[in-house]
Parts: sequence; structure tokens; C-alpha cells
Amino acid sequence: MEERILMAHGSGGKLSHELITRCFVGKLDNPWLSRMDDAAVINNTNHKLAFTTDSYVVTPLFFPGGDIGKLAVCGTVNDLAVSGAEPQYLSLALILEEGLPVADLERIIESIRQASLEANVSIITGDTKVVPHGKADGIFINTSGVGRILPDVNVSGANVKPGDVVIVSGSVGDHGMTIMAQREGLRFEGDIASDCAPLNGLVANMLAVCPQIHCMRDPTRGGVATTLNEIAAQSGVGMIINDDAVPVRPPVRALCEMLGLDPLYIANEGKLLAFAPAEFAGQLLYAMRAHKYGCDAAVIGVVTADNLGQVILRTKLGTSRMLAMLAGDILPRIC
Repeated sequence: MEERILMAHGSGGKLSHELITRCFVGKLDNPWLSRMDDAAVINNTNHKLAFTTDSYVVTPLFFPGGDIGKLAVCGTVNDLAVSGAEPQYLSLALILEEGLPVADLERIIESIRQASLEANVSIITGDTKVVPHGKADGIFINTSGVGRILPDVNVSGANVKPGDVVIVSGSVGDHGMTIMAQREGLRFEGDIASDCAPLNGLVANMLAVCPQIHCMRDPTRGGVATTLNEIAAQSGVGMIINDDAVPVRPPVRALCEMLGLDPLYIANEGKLLAFAPAEFAGQLLYAMRAHKYGCDAAVIGVVTADNLGQVILRTKLGTSRMLAMLAGDILPRIC
């Protein structure tokens, strides 16, 4: 591993995993941390709780489809939701840079308010710090969240079984390519907007028809490809993904082709992956497509007992190739 921190250590890919394993899990190891899921599950007297935390440093602060405030709420809500929890309470901590326009702060807080209302969560505590100009790039946000694990639900990256289907809730790559287009000032035919959205309502629909879901995960940094590799390693299984089954919006695909990027490695902020027994695939898809954030849900692959820890991509040409974990950093400061 590199002996100094690089931007790529924040990409969610291979270097991120090496950093987490070396500096955090190895030294802070405990039964909650070692599960390596999106939230820690805590056994309470009456029910299980999920607890998660995340920080947001996206640039630009405002982008089509959202801003750093909406992103902070949705990201934490989604980490709880894909852990099988009903999100309830959030904390909100802000690091403000001297010189940030108060109008921008008010706009961000209004986005936080609206996202919280949609997700039906309450922000019950917080903190604010101000640092000198040039030290925080406008605003950094940290949110932590607590939720109640729904009864009879047990989802984890370690629970995936051979024979499970792999389902994605909709088109991939929207958020990452929106951020890239905004940074680079790219203009072309077709609108691109971030998919940033709270997914707890969608997850509730899914669990209502299939509490047997083995795993859910929101494929943010590193995209679908990296998330699939994470779960394959956690569960000790293989996966076969059909490239032509993965939904990608035409403007996103066109921009990726223009820049030589693979949509499977591009970040998402309003999509999830689900792994469930094949016999439940039909009713799961029906429930997902009935929700506005799952209308383009699709089965994209299957879990196998072969090629353990690896993800194989079947291409449109009928060939197969390894779909590896993201090794570098396609786009830093994505969330």
C-alpha cells in the first residue's frame, strides 16, 4: 500500500479497502466493525438497531438533481435502509469555510429539510464549526443515523448464497456522470441529473413481499462493479453479470463512451443492489417497479458457487471477462 494518503484512497475502490483493512479494521476490530456492512447492527433489549455515519465533501456543492445537503440525508438514510432498517433519527454536523455565502447555507439547509421530510426522518442533534478561508472548500457535512431493524429481516454482505439473483433498482452511473459534466462544463444533447434519492420507501416495499432478501447495498463510490466485488468477497461466492441487462440511460452511456469510462464503475446515489432467492425475483421486481425509485428495476445476474470471490461479466458479444474492483480513482470528491 502507498505510504502517503492519495486521493484514490477515497475512491471506494481497491486502495480504499486496503486503507480500511490496514489502518482501521485491524486496529479497531470488533464484532460490529468486522461485518463490513453499511451499518452496524446492535442488539437492544426490545429490538435491533442499525447505526451508521458518513461524511460528504462533494464538489460542486450544487448540481442537477441535488446538492450536498440532499446528498448527506439520502446517503445516510440509504445506508440504514439497505441494512434492513427503518431510518428514524439523524445527526447533522457542519464544517463551514469562512466566506461561504449565507444564502448558499440556507439553500443547503432547505434541501436537508425537504429530504428529511421525504425520508420521514428527524434530525435530532448537530454541531457547527467554522474554519479559515481555504480550509474546507465551502462546506463539509457529517451525518450519522439510527434506525430500527425490521422484524424477521437479516441482510448482510455475508449472507449471499449461490442461486440468488442480482437485482439493480434502476439505471446506473447517473450521479457520477452528472458531477463530472458539471465540473468539466460538458454540454450535449440529453439531460443528465443525479439520481440522489432516499430509498427507504422502496426498501420497505421490497421487504414487505420478500423478507428473505439476503443482502442489499447502495453502489456509491466505485459503482456497481466495486460493490459486487465487495459482496462476492464477503460471502465467498462468485457472480455472473449480464452486461446487456444493466440499465444505463442513453445520455449517460454516450458520455461514458465519449470519455472512455465504464458505467459499472460510476457512482450512484439513488440506486441499490439486492440479492435474493430466485423464486422471489418476480414479486420483488413487481414491488420495486411499483415505486418511483424502482420503476426501471432489472435482474442483471446470478450468484454462483464457481469462481469464488470473483465477478464475471458476460458481454453483448457473448464473451466473458473479469469485472474487477475499481483500482484507481475515476472521479474524486463524488459524495
